[in-house]
Amino acid sequence: MTDQAPIVIVGTGLSGYSLVREFRKLDKDTPIVMVTADDGVSYSKPMLSTGFTKDKDAEGLTQAGTDAMAEQLGVDVRTYTTVTGIDVNNHELVLGDQRLVYSKLVLAWGADVIRLGLAGDGLDRVHSINDLMDYRAFRKALEGGKRVVIMGAGLIGCEFANDLRNGGYEVDVIAPDSAVMPSLLPEAAARAVQHELTELGARFHLGTVVDRVDQGTSGVRVTLANGEILEADLVVSAVGLRPRTELAKASGIAVGKGIVVNRALETSAADVYALGDCAEVDGQVLLYVLPLMASARALAKTLTGERTNVRYGTMPIMVKTPCCPTAVCPPPPGTDGSWQVEQDGSDVKALFTSPAGDVLGFAVTGRFAVEKQALAKVVPPIHHD
Repeated sequence: MTDQAPIVIVGTGLSGYSLVREFRKLDKDTPIVMVTADDGVSYSKPMLSTGFTKDKDAEGLTQAGTDAMAEQLGVDVRTYTTVTGIDVNNHELVLGDQRLVYSKLVLAWGADVIRLGLAGDGLDRVHSINDLMDYRAFRKALEGGKRVVIMGAGLIGCEFANDLRNGGYEVDVIAPDSAVMPSLLPEAAARAVQHELTELGARFHLGTVVDRVDQGTSGVRVTLANGEILEADLVVSAVGLRPRTELAKASGIAVGKGIVVNRALETSAADVYALGDCAEVDGQVLLYVLPLMASARALAKTLTGERTNVRYGTMPIMVKTPCCPTAVCPPPPGTDGSWQVEQDGSDVKALFTSPAGDVLGFAVTGRFAVEKQALAKVVPPIHHD
């Protein structure tokens, strides 16, 4: 292995490009090769659920083309390139019958959408939106349509419901739980968001699931487990993400829920790192922007020779539902305590307090959402040093 081997980064999403931006602030010269299965266009994934509200199509959400990114960052971007393996012993990335030698390898290839095993002959009208290429296909399929069924009432499902209503579409949301965003929000805050989305015209079908999607006269016929049948132009599947771990596992790299890394974002293999949606950092998979940016800054230093642990502060999650502004900082899983709720209609301020009275988490909606920064200063950071 020569000293000239480049740093190789797999993935040109927010993780990959953010890392290179941070790295180039510290090191202008080290060769970097970025490998991506898609077209390498730079965009911000969280913006995909704001297209109608901002009146922007897929092109409008593009921040920079692939050639512009390659020139701006001084990198070689290899698009439509599928990684088939990692040879950790020889420091080689396997791309079909080709091999790419790396000095250091960063896995920033994100997460896959969870696909439900649905019945029916209309499954080609079910869209999962995980990147800009998916979004482009979804917008094209929706042309001339008016009715959308959304599977899933988590963060992404609720954001899309709000955005599609802002675009004038009829929206039905189907989810198995009795409340929206059940893993994220306490009940009072969840009810507030659902109420405001309902006021906006979204229809919720909770406590049931989609059984089948069949071709309809003009679009699809969606049959729910409770017997209801909905007509729609297409279906958006927003039932969650699963970190991409298969290739890492096959190459002998330790995986758990995600690719297991320590606080320096090092995997179990020498010179291989992971960050973003595919990484399980110190036991946690954090599928949000703030942890990703903190990781990119730390890893950039590590890659230039200054080994740096990522430090997560308190990181409130902003839910992009303009009809009901919402911010949440969930307490760590399994924490002892209870929610204290102050409420005025859809304006909710919920504080998760320990038996000793310490505030360990919060959820704020409506007019209370402006308190998110102040509350973030009270809640302890995700990682203590």
